[in-house]
Amino acid sequence: MKLKAEIKNHFRLTIPARSQNEAFARTVASSFASQLDPTVEEINDIKAAVSEAVTNCIVHAYRNTLGLIYITARIYGDSRIDIVIKDRGCGIKDVKKAMQPTYTTGDVAERAGLGFSVMEAFMDKLTVRSKLLAGTAVYMSKEINQKSI
Repeated sequence: MKLKAEIKNHFRLTIPARSQNEAFARTVASSFASQLDPTVEEINDIKAAVSEAVTNCIVHAYRNTLGLIYITARIYGDSRIDIVIKDRGCGIKDVKKAMQPTYTTGDVAERAGLGFSVMEAFMDKLTVRSKLLAGTAVYMSKEINQKSI
């Protein structure tokens, strides 16, 4: 039985779902992860996954309205970072279908439908929970490979 790792550090951030805040959220999450001494590739993975999750909130959760995005992150003693990105938007009718590559509820000409696929590719674990008219939560986890000295 694996024991639960101790939380070493954490943060909470609430930002308006504006496109200008996507880069800010990505930078905050990757800067926070830097205390685990990740490789450039690991930092870029985290940036890409957070960017996709936040963009989903901006584009899909709050269509034609402004809402809030809630971001929490925890660093554990086992060199793992968990990041949760939530909204209180419209929710996803069929999460399983939404997670399929190229599926989009947005304009097909503008959206590739690869957001969840990107998050899944760059993080070690991805879980999506959603409820119609109540919002969506994206749970992501990544283990940072500690460099040997």
